[in-house]
Amino acid sequence: MAKINYKKIAKKAAAVQISELRKVNKMFNKTFIQAINVINNCKGKIILSGQGKSGRIAAKISSTLSSVGIPSFFIHPSETSHGDSGAIQKKDVLIIISYSGNTLEISPLLKFGNRFGIKIIGCASKKDSVLLKASDVKILLPKVREADPIGMVPTSSTTLTLLYFDCLAIALMNKMKFSKDKFKIFHAGGNIGKNLLLVKDIMITGKKLPTINIKKTINEAVKTIEKKKLGLVVVLNNGYVTGLITDGDCRRAIKDLKKNNKIEKFMSRKPLFVSENISVPKALSIMSENKITSLCVPTEKTLNKKNKKLKAIVHVHRILDLGIKWQIVKKKFYLYKY
Repeated sequence: MAKINYKKIAKKAAAVQISELRKVNKMFNKTFIQAINVINNCKGKIILSGQGKSGRIAAKISSTLSSVGIPSFFIHPSETSHGDSGAIQKKDVLIIISYSGNTLEISPLLKFGNRFGIKIIGCASKKDSVLLKASDVKILLPKVREADPIGMVPTSSTTLTLLYFDCLAIALMNKMKFSKDKFKIFHAGGNIGKNLLLVKDIMITGKKLPTINIKKTINEAVKTIEKKKLGLVVVLNNGYVTGLITDGDCRRAIKDLKKNNKIEKFMSRKPLFVSENISVPKALSIMSENKITSLCVPTEKTLNKKNKKLKAIVHVHRILDLGIKWQIVKKKFYLYKY
C-alpha cells in the first residue's frame, strides 16, 4: 500500500480554503453596511442561531460580539419551539446562519421573528432560500469549493462565514470607537487581561507606601523597610522625592553604618519613575532592563517636572504574582529620571 502524504493533503486543503476565502471581498457591499447599522442601532440583544456546523459558527460569532461589548447570546433553533423563544424580545436582532438557508430547524424561529416584528439578519448561500426570503437583511454567501475529498463537508463555507462576521465585528468596533480600556473591562481574566493591566491597576498607594523624611537616620530607614516589606524606602524632602534606599544599599554599606548616620549619605539620588498609565508588561520590562525591583509613580501633575511628588510604587512581586513573566522588550518607553 502506498504511503499517504498527510502533509501534502493538509497543504492542499489549506490552499483550497485560502483561495475560496478571497470571495469574501465581494460580500462587503450594501448588505454589509445594512447589517452594521441594524446591529449598531439595536436596543436589545443580538441573538445568534444556526443548526449543526452553522450553529457552531453562530455561537463563536455571538461570543466575539459579547467580547467587544455588544450584548449577545446563542440560541439553539430546535429549542425555540420548546420555550426558549421567550428569551427573544421585539427590540432584539436575530442573526440566523444556514448555508442552504432551508434547514428545517430554523423554520419555527423564522415564524416567531416575523410574527412579532423582530429584525432578522439571514446568512445563506441560496438567494431563494426560506431563510433569506424571511430576513430583513439578506447576506448572500458565495458558492465555494469545500476542502474535503468529497467536496461536501463544511470547511471552506464555514471558514468563509466566520471570516465575514469577524470582519463585521471589527467594523462595528471601529464604529463604536472601541479601545483597549474598553476591551480590558470585558477581559479581566486570562493572559489578555493581564497584559492589558496598567500600572495604576496594581500599584501600591497610601499607608502601604514606604516613605521617610530626608532628615531621618539610617536606623529609622531600616525600620521602615522592615515594616513595609517592599525592600526599599523612598526618601522625601519637603514632600518631593529626593532619593531611594534599598535593603541592598543598607547591606552593602553595613560596615560604615552608624545608627545616627543621616539617610542622605547612603541613598540613591536617581530613582526611576513611570506613569501610572503605562502597561504592566512595560513596567516589568523597565525593571528587567535596569535590574531593579521597584519603580516610583509620581502624581500626574509632577510627571514631567524635575521635582516629583510620590503617588505610588509598582513592585515586581505584585507583577509576578499576576503570572506576568520577566521579559526584555527593546522599545522606547516613557522613563523618567532626574
